[in-house]
Amino acid sequence: MSKKYEIAVIPGDGTGPEVVAEGIKVIEAVAAKCNIGFQFSTYDIGGEHYLTTGETISDQLLDSLAQKDAIFLGAIGHPEVQPGVLEKGILLKTRFALDQYINLRPVKLYEGVYTPLKDKGAEHIDFVVVRENTEGIYAGAGGVLKRGTPDEIATQESINTRKGVERCIRYAFEYCRTRNKAKKLTLCGKTNVLTYAFDLWERAFYEVAQEYPDIETDYAHIDALCMWMVKNPEWFDVIVTDNMFGDIISDLGAMIQGGMGIAAGANINPAGVSMFEPIGGSAPKYTGQQKINPIAAILAAQLMLDTIGEKKGATFVDAAVAKVLREDIKDVAAGKMGHSTQEVGDLVVDYINKNC
Repeated sequence: MSKKYEIAVIPGDGTGPEVVAEGIKVIEAVAAKCNIGFQFSTYDIGGEHYLTTGETISDQLLDSLAQKDAIFLGAIGHPEVQPGVLEKGILLKTRFALDQYINLRPVKLYEGVYTPLKDKGAEHIDFVVVRENTEGIYAGAGGVLKRGTPDEIATQESINTRKGVERCIRYAFEYCRTRNKAKKLTLCGKTNVLTYAFDLWERAFYEVAQEYPDIETDYAHIDALCMWMVKNPEWFDVIVTDNMFGDIISDLGAMIQGGMGIAAGANINPAGVSMFEPIGGSAPKYTGQQKINPIAAILAAQLMLDTIGEKKGATFVDAAVAKVLREDIKDVAAGKMGHSTQEVGDLVVDYINKNC
């Protein structure tokens, strides 16, 4: 065995444990093919844990996560927990504590998957959103005065540092170069209105661009970019943007690639531990029914393999997913696949075992 990786597993809430099980099954199939090892440590974090203990995630647990090679997350979200509690107390806290300053969201339409975009196919939709992940409006700066009165004031500030902006932009240039497709990087902002924050983004973008003469650069306002993602998604290769805009456009991207059931994302610290997850949420109404599509979790596993340097294994997973989506699944929506959650995972594993 050439190498062994320590992976933290957070199955989480709702259908999270079901899709995580399929992702791990696929990882183990790749491990056997590539002569690598994985040791999984499961952490009980999520809504049930919070309802039982009143704790979201402890500093001691974060310290434990920081010692792993990667984190594989199922889903966080519980119908009995007020919105925002788990998201801030677990997801944002983990991103900030582990300095996972890049959110990476591939937007790829696989052959055989329906897109709501007329006359667009797999050859038109294949780009990546690089989102700054630890600053911006999600940093939590702001507050409320005179709450509940006619004079109530609420502020929410977007925090952008030169260090944070530049390291995100630099990562995007490097990723664009390594991706080696159109080699075009688009900065998404709103320089005509958000003149302070995006003046910093724009200046940093073009200064760093001088170090990457092989990368074509482009700029688009957020509103225009949303229109062009629908009208001409083939224009884009890699998009870099701030935290909030990245959150918005990556969900739009998920829809044009076929839906949340096949969309995966990564929260990356290039020098530390990164976290990989399906982005569709916990889908509690499907819990235990084996109806949810595990492809997003399997693609999160593929992202994990790629990020930790197991490129060959990541290629195996991508090929297997492409085959299953093209030939075996009737519809990517929950309950319409023609297969159970477990059966879809089995189809991916079977392809890897027989063809890789």
